[in-house]
Amino acid sequence: MKKIKIATRNSMLAKWQAEYVKEQLKENHSDIEIELLYIKTEGDRFLDSPLFNIGGKGLFIKELEEALLSKDADIAVHSMKDVVIDLPEGLEIAAIMRREDSRDVLVSNKFNTIKKISSNSIIGTSSLRRQSQLRKIDSNIQLKDLRGNVETRIRKLDDGEYDAIILAAAGIIRLGLKKRITELVPYSDILPAIGQGAIGIECRSDDIKTKNLITPLGDKNTTLCVLTEREFSRRLNGGCQLPIAAHATIESNQITLDGLVAKLDGSQVIRSSQTGNFEDAEKIGSSLAESLIKRGADVILKNFIN
Repeated sequence: MKKIKIATRNSMLAKWQAEYVKEQLKENHSDIEIELLYIKTEGDRFLDSPLFNIGGKGLFIKELEEALLSKDADIAVHSMKDVVIDLPEGLEIAAIMRREDSRDVLVSNKFNTIKKISSNSIIGTSSLRRQSQLRKIDSNIQLKDLRGNVETRIRKLDDGEYDAIILAAAGIIRLGLKKRITELVPYSDILPAIGQGAIGIECRSDDIKTKNLITPLGDKNTTLCVLTEREFSRRLNGGCQLPIAAHATIESNQITLDGLVAKLDGSQVIRSSQTGNFEDAEKIGSSLAESLIKRGADVILKNFIN
């Protein structure tokens, strides 16, 4: 009997995702023993600072990857939006599972839609991607950092610290909190993070047996979409802490990628889309990024980083 150790963060959402992977593995391989290894990451430890101020890459995955490299764990389960573009040597994402709803959601006890939020209302989000797009909708909106797990964020809303908060739909849905969704925010208003809504399973590249167990859990269309989004981010030298967004969709044999780069104050949002064939999916990611660079996206990002 093979034993698999799954490295995961300790939040309710991370536990849900790890348990989901465990269930899927057991369905396909009833004879394997699976143990969950709970690990606190740097992003979990510093909850009183915006993520951008903490700095560094892989704030929610680095410690999980260290467990893989030290062989304390066999696989690590991530939200793909947290996964850095360039993985450590010796590791790979062996499967990207079928995507949940990739949109952001508005959760509010006062407003029905994002466009009906009154000026000077306090909106909770620590995401620079969300902040820039919200400011494009209303430059007078008051944004306040919001950290913590999903339940903590909703509790802060209910305690009156915020008039509304913006969260990822996938987390709300997976935790059974769908009733708290006020609005599924249209992609036209807020474009999601690269990889949002998708679960990735990481393992050591040389662990062929484990890789063979994981690979069947992947979803072809989701994988293609997420890899296209990640190629867009790669060309922009982006990361999950920058005001970069992209979302890919598939229809028939065509893939469409919508992407943007924005100034933090929302005064400039450079956005475009491209459509092409399956076999050109990742090329579409880099091509769309190039088109935004020609319109000044690199200048925005350089100024932001500096």
